[in-house]
Amino acid sequence: MLRNYFKIAFRNLLRTKTFSFINITGLVLGMSCCILICLWIYNEVSFDQFHKHKDYLYQAWNRGTFDNKLQCWNTVPTPLAPALKSDYAGIQNTCRTDSRWFVTTVGEKKLSTQALVVDPSFLSMFSFPLIKGNAATALKDVFSIVITEKMATKMFGSADPMDQIISINKDRFKVTGILKDLPLNSTFKFEYLLPWAYYIYLSGHENQSWTDNNINVFVQLTSHTTAAAVDQQIRDIIKKHTGSKEENEIFLHPLSKWHLYSKFENGVIAGGRIEIVRLFGIIATFILLIACINFMNLSTARSEKRAREVGIRKAVGARQQSLVFQFLLESLLLVTIAGVIAIIAVFFTLPVFNVLINQELVLPVTNRVFWTTLVGFILLTGLLAGSYPAFFLSSFHPAGIFRRNFKKGRGTVNHRKILVVLQFCIAITLIISTIVVVRQLQYARNRSAGYTGDLLLYHWNNPSLDKNFQSLKNELLSAGIATSVTRTASQLTEPFSSSTSVTWSGKDPNDNTDFERGAQDEGLIRTAGLKLLHGRDLDLAKFPADSTAAIINVSAMKAMGFTDPIGHVIHEFNTDYHIVGVFNDFIFGSPYEQTHPMVIFGPKNMFFSVIHMRLAPGGDVVKQVQGVEKLFAKYNPDYPFEYHFVNKDYEQKFQDMSIIARLTTFFAVLTVLISCLGLFGLASYMAEERIKEIGIRKVLGASVVRIIGLLTKDFLILVGIALLIAAPIAWYAMHEWLLQYAYRTMIEWWVFVMTGLLVIAISLLTTGYHACKAALMNPVKSLKAD
Repeated sequence: MLRNYFKIAFRNLLRTKTFSFINITGLVLGMSCCILICLWIYNEVSFDQFHKHKDYLYQAWNRGTFDNKLQCWNTVPTPLAPALKSDYAGIQNTCRTDSRWFVTTVGEKKLSTQALVVDPSFLSMFSFPLIKGNAATALKDVFSIVITEKMATKMFGSADPMDQIISINKDRFKVTGILKDLPLNSTFKFEYLLPWAYYIYLSGHENQSWTDNNINVFVQLTSHTTAAAVDQQIRDIIKKHTGSKEENEIFLHPLSKWHLYSKFENGVIAGGRIEIVRLFGIIATFILLIACINFMNLSTARSEKRAREVGIRKAVGARQQSLVFQFLLESLLLVTIAGVIAIIAVFFTLPVFNVLINQELVLPVTNRVFWTTLVGFILLTGLLAGSYPAFFLSSFHPAGIFRRNFKKGRGTVNHRKILVVLQFCIAITLIISTIVVVRQLQYARNRSAGYTGDLLLYHWNNPSLDKNFQSLKNELLSAGIATSVTRTASQLTEPFSSSTSVTWSGKDPNDNTDFERGAQDEGLIRTAGLKLLHGRDLDLAKFPADSTAAIINVSAMKAMGFTDPIGHVIHEFNTDYHIVGVFNDFIFGSPYEQTHPMVIFGPKNMFFSVIHMRLAPGGDVVKQVQGVEKLFAKYNPDYPFEYHFVNKDYEQKFQDMSIIARLTTFFAVLTVLISCLGLFGLASYMAEERIKEIGIRKVLGASVVRIIGLLTKDFLILVGIALLIAAPIAWYAMHEWLLQYAYRTMIEWWVFVMTGLLVIAISLLTTGYHACKAALMNPVKSLKAD
């Protein structure tokens, strides 16, 4: 019997080639999209899950009130880690980490590389396996270094790096271990590990300040301890060591939520990347659902073709259960064929998909769980797509089937219409959502950054550059390569630090406004192309007292309540600074958020991490950069020349939104394509079913246009109903999504009109082919059709 079912299934596939092709193509598109999205989702949810002690690992976070809001951040004081381990029960281990960039040297090879400075406990807490070396002793010595496989190849080629020397800051480090390359789904990003003892060596002492929040601390709990219990114990640890009643609270954030739940509101978790994961999980479900709806519609539309077969089987004693099984088997066969083709399609399209999402996903073909999940996915899709047609077809009564005027009931038509409406509701919702996402991205991109990023580049500062800065600056200006050069505390696109301790005369004692802080030596207004509104910029040559001068933005002027701030004194870093200028706000954080009050201080008590240079306009940028490189090689011979353009850094702020926009566009197009495949098949069937009616109408004088209108009208009505249902749903969903951005676009009325016209036009093109073909057919042939 089973063999007979398979034989019938294959015959039906071959007999109805057009419908089989449409069904398989729709399922291939839907299933391949679903697999691609699921691969991405799996990568996201598997972040950091490879650690052996993952259930007991936490990161210490800070929580405090700023700008009258309870805020959270993941940097904490340096002495927190040893205090937690020594003073609190239930804490098995702690580890401090700080990410830094150093120039590593081996012979003549000099590379700028990323280090993670850690306590020795790092290798026992986290599962980064050593290929060579001993995890217990690898970071014991102050001048030990543990490198990754990639770093080993970079620095030593094919030679064995163990016990070799790598120079950093003229200090000689011995390679004591080689780590297996980090998994792509790891929160930690580094090329080598340095011991925390090296930090102490550089500064000459251990940082014991409980008010400087500048490192990360990780905690491993014992197996019988809960995070909630520890949170209660450690919450006021900073207050305990500072004696202040208004210090921040410390709490533990579990490893399982580091990647997906990093957004906090009012001191509690409010989401993060999990929102994007959920969004694309819903999209994957909808795409697969649309493909299944195509299958259901086309299968039930062809019910008359299978009705006599059902009648004969029932007449000779077949029970409904066996018929349901037969039709489900046919569905599973077709879905299996589609699934195999979908896997092949995923294999070839995955590189393109990786470019879209800017990641390196792989198809885990050696993983048994993957294949087991894939088989389950195919079975589930087959049941989802085939269950309704199977029960529908097997429900026919033999007595009614063999009547000449047998037709499927009106209810079936209504069910099919409901499925078409549902299908286009999903497609229209995705189209509207895509337009809104793209508009939000464009809206933020069109927002003025507040500075001129073109021809503005920067280079990280170092002791050699700092020592020779004035000579370097003079040569850059005299050679005509640059028009302005300024040292700053951080790059222009990123905030340096923030503080609520900025004070001025007349400040309300309850005012806890959080000010972004920056620092410059002089000339930042000109170098960055900021708009100066009041006063002047810092100029140490004309005004030596500008070492304690400051410039503020408009938001800071308003926060301080000044109408004319020039000459007013503000206090910070145990120093009085006099305000000499006010500049227009510029974006130094997220382009989707409002700008914050900002103070840029003069050079006293400051250190500078970055050198900004504005290239001369009208020149050859490539040659200008080459000129900068020669001068840097002259004054900075021990370090590689690594420059960055500010406008490229600024563009990086839109990366996540760009990925969302690309993906929603891609999947919206595929959703429409799959929907149109189903509509194309239904239009073909409806034209075929009404072929004699069309012939009679033509004989009675109906025009071609009238017949085309008759055949396309029903489909257009369904699309119109879908538009009316989907438009408010899409508006609400995107309105809620936009609320997370302070700087956001509006959802304009024309978005819905344009979407409606687009979908109607696509529907007309899809159904119009078969309508025209049927309308132009010779009525003699139409009336002779069986």
